[in-house]
Amino acid sequence: MKNIRFLLLLLLVASCASRQTAIRHRNSHQADVRPVAPVTVQVQTPVVVEEEEEEEPEVVVSARPLVSQVYRFPGGTWQYAKQQALDSLCLSPIFETTQLGLYVYDLTDGQPLYAINAAHRMRPASCQKIVTAVTALHFLKGNYQFRTDFRITGNVKAGVLEGDLIVVGGMDPLVTADELLNAAATIKQKQGINSIAGNVVFDLSMREDKELGWGWCWDDDYGPLSALLVDGKACFEEEWLQALTTAGIKTPSGSPLKGENKASPSKGGWVGSSSVYTIRHSIDELLEPMMKESNNIYAECLFYQTAATTGKKWAGRKEAAGRTEELLKRIGLNPEQYRVADGSGLSLYNYVSAEMLVAILGYAWRTPAIKEHLLPSLPIASIDGTMEKRMQDTEAQGKVRAKTGTVTGVVSLAGYLTAANGHTLAFAIINQGVASSAIGRAFQDKVCIELCK
Repeated sequence: MKNIRFLLLLLLVASCASRQTAIRHRNSHQADVRPVAPVTVQVQTPVVVEEEEEEEPEVVVSARPLVSQVYRFPGGTWQYAKQQALDSLCLSPIFETTQLGLYVYDLTDGQPLYAINAAHRMRPASCQKIVTAVTALHFLKGNYQFRTDFRITGNVKAGVLEGDLIVVGGMDPLVTADELLNAAATIKQKQGINSIAGNVVFDLSMREDKELGWGWCWDDDYGPLSALLVDGKACFEEEWLQALTTAGIKTPSGSPLKGENKASPSKGGWVGSSSVYTIRHSIDELLEPMMKESNNIYAECLFYQTAATTGKKWAGRKEAAGRTEELLKRIGLNPEQYRVADGSGLSLYNYVSAEMLVAILGYAWRTPAIKEHLLPSLPIASIDGTMEKRMQDTEAQGKVRAKTGTVTGVVSLAGYLTAANGHTLAFAIINQGVASSAIGRAFQDKVCIELCK
């Protein structure tokens, strides 16, 4: 009996020892487990964090999307020196009370150089025009032309047009009063029209029937917007009737009429009518003053051209914004992170990020059909446009092509520059909450000069 008890005791001890060994073995394997996903570090100011040179480069990741990952470059490199310099600039006391969104991307190397709050949503001011221009060039192409079409219905007998004279608006702000005079004189000469028995009709169906942009302030001195403009102003009807009178064409009482082609909503236009004259302007003619002089009405006109590409009559902001959202998806961004309210940047409802602006600039740079039209339109530091008086007599003079932006409390700058190492950089800087525009511009100029010297 004692022997049996002794054997049972030995078996119990062996079982306990085996269990302890198994636990220690399992724990030793658990200690070797490493997380598969990398640790995400929330962007702070500055985003580039000092570390020992012998360690592996740390990746600092901003909020989504993750295209703004910035690596600490090795000491002694040009990139490291620039990161250090921008760190110092971004520690300015002005950022104790204001917000900064900054992103610099090296297009030559194909990697980001620097970022602070790059994915934070901010108001773009007139840098929204970059979004408008690239979206339009993507969908409309560089050979696109603005068209104001003059059409007639019915026959001309003994100098009398028995039908209507129709003007189909193409929202072209470049149309001038002199061009209308020439149109009226040409129609009279070639068609033999001395008077109109029908009506003078204005087709405004290219864009939505709203005079101002979504989110514009009541005291903004812009607009009203219209599908028919003369010198950028909504006075087309009066100017055209005066042009007809000057040409010696009598108009009927009761004209003009505002209309659209209700008989044929298809792309074919007014059924039973024929085009007798067309005023055309190229997209390049509009882009240069829109970007270099930051013309807001021109930007809105281009914005609605993209809306019209949907084929919808009375196309509006939603259609134009939808086109931009398509482009954002194409370049890998989530359009739900942003808001497109207008084409000029006047609206209080626009929200972009420095990262989004740089992504669009990068897409334009890599797309020759867009780049060849966008690049010449951008203001050049110390040379022309809204950049004419900036960065004068500095290393950045003539090396920065960028769109400026200013609304109350917001100053922005986005574009391209040639760095001191010969690389082309795309950048975007948004200063928000500034008491003075000069504060934001001074900081932006310092960033550009630092990258160019």
